[in-house]
Order: sequence, then structure tokens, then C-alpha cells
Amino acid sequence: MEFGIYTFGDLAAGEVSIERVHQRLEEIVAAARIADEAGIDVFGVGEHRRPDFAVSFPSVVLGAVASVTRRIRLTSAVSILSSDDPVRLYQQFSTLDLLSGGRSELLVGRGAYSESFPLFGHSLTEYESLFDEKLGLLVAINEPGPVSWSGMHRSPLSDAWIMPRPLRGRIPIWVAAGGTPSSAIRAGRAGLPLNLANIGGMPEQFVPFVNLYRAAGAEAGHSPAQLKMAVSGHFHVQRDGRRAREAFFPYYRRYIANNLPREHAEMSWSAYEALSSPRGALFVGSVEEIVDKILMEYQLFGHQRYMAQLDIGGLPFEMVKESIELLAAEVIPAIRRAIP
Repeated sequence: MEFGIYTFGDLAAGEVSIERVHQRLEEIVAAARIADEAGIDVFGVGEHRRPDFAVSFPSVVLGAVASVTRRIRLTSAVSILSSDDPVRLYQQFSTLDLLSGGRSELLVGRGAYSESFPLFGHSLTEYESLFDEKLGLLVAINEPGPVSWSGMHRSPLSDAWIMPRPLRGRIPIWVAAGGTPSSAIRAGRAGLPLNLANIGGMPEQFVPFVNLYRAAGAEAGHSPAQLKMAVSGHFHVQRDGRRAREAFFPYYRRYIANNLPREHAEMSWSAYEALSSPRGALFVGSVEEIVDKILMEYQLFGHQRYMAQLDIGGLPFEMVKESIELLAAEVIPAIRRAIP
């Protein structure tokens, strides 16, 4: 199994200032360097356009990360393809691929947040059609040679060369999903790796979703090797599980308050404990508790990659650093010993 970490560049309460955004971006680059030196496989940066997040263009931040790392793969987490232009997005990550020596990946999704749609002149009534069309174009661009294409949402292309090309010919493209059946079918039919973000439900409820993805892929003629899967979730580890949960709770509660509808936004301690229990969605606890939960989900899904969001809600950098080090030094070796 591969292991990665990702960030949205969250800002803690009261920290929305230019100075703090500057510091936060420096912390992201520092975290990537630590992860690279520790042997973690993947580093991801997400995209938001709100005052409480520091990153709007993952490719720019990942370019800075490429300059201070040597082996870790670099991915968006995610790029909101529905409100972006596939040509520009591909060129950005192709350039990143060349700068990083072939380490670039793309994780694309429809977007759980809507702020980018009006910002770039798109209507939410076209939420599904925008993503379907643009994913098709992005996949076409990733193939060698010129592209001829037409659709509803952008100007057509006729024998267009999309340059530069990535170092190894293609960029790995993953599709992000939160459990919607149509997302599983779309990714499976396209033969694209799937990243399942489980941030609120019990893992068992996603087994039919994963089965649907693999069935759709097999029906479309794709091999099991093409249908790779990742699971991502909110993560914090310390040596003492109780202390980990207590330390993480105020940041998680703030994140929920800022990102869920008001009627669901008040996170109680009892609800939090349920989510961080052995069968819950939160990966928060001791090394042993984290290992057990990752292995439990592996038994359910058989996924090839686990992605951890370590700095949710503006968690202080020292806590993030400790979490990265424990993940690399103790969690990952234990998982790899357990999985043949």
C-alpha cells in the first residue's frame, strides 16, 4: 500500500491575514520536505477560494514543493475540474511534472464547495455536465498526439498540440468521489483510479460504492490493475490516543462549523467520539488505533493507497510535524508488515 498526506492550507480561527497566509504556505512546503525525507509516497495540495484557506492554485504550491523534495509524488487534492479549463490545468501539471522529474499526478473532482463556479462564470445547474465533459477532454489530452474535440462548455480543438508534454508521456489522473453512485460508475467506465473521501460515514456503507466502481470498470473492459483505489480521511496521531483526540477536537469542531450546513455544524464530544471510534470515519488516536483502523478499511476495500489530511482546521505546525513523523516511523511500517 502507498501512503500520502494532503492539505487544504486551512487557517485557524482569527488567522485570516496576509501574514498568516504567507506563513501557512511556508509551513506546507516544510511539511512536504519532512514527508519526503521520511519516505512518505505522495503529497497533495487542495484547492479552495475562501478567506479561511491559503491555497487557490495547487500547481503553484506544488512547484515550490518540487524544488525542496526529491522523490515524493506530487498531486492536487483535488483540482476542481468543473470550474477549471482542462487545457490550462493539464499544462500546469505537465510543467510541474517536468520540474519534478516525472512526479506529477492529478486528482480531479466536481467540488464539494461552490465558490469557484460563480467566480469563473459557471452555473451550478450545469454541475454534472461540466465535470463529465471536462473529464473526457482531460483524458483525451493525456493521450499522445494532437487533440480534436468539441463540446458545450468551451471552444473546440482541432489537431491541437497541448504542450508541454509530461516526462513519461502521461500524467496519472485520479477521480475524487464522496460516495455518489454516479461517481463510481463514471470512474470505473473511464478506467481511472478512484479516490474515496470518507470523512463522515461508517466505512461499511461504502462497500457497495466500491463494488459498483469495480463492476463498472470490468464491464467496460478495464483490467483490475487499472482500477486502483485510494481512501482519504481526516487524521491525527499521537502516542496516547486520548490526548490525540482531545488535542484534535477543537480544530475539527471548527472545521465542521465552517464547512457544514448550520443544522449539522455543531459537533458534540459524543458525536466526535463516535466518529473516532474503531468503526468510525476519523483516523484520530494512538499509533495502534490508527493501524487497526487502516487495516480494517483495507479488509473492506482492498485499496492501494491511503491519504491522510493532517492539518485540518489550522492545526499548529508542530502537531502536524509530529503526526507526519509518527505516520512515517511507526504507522506505515506496521501496516506494511501486516499486509502481504
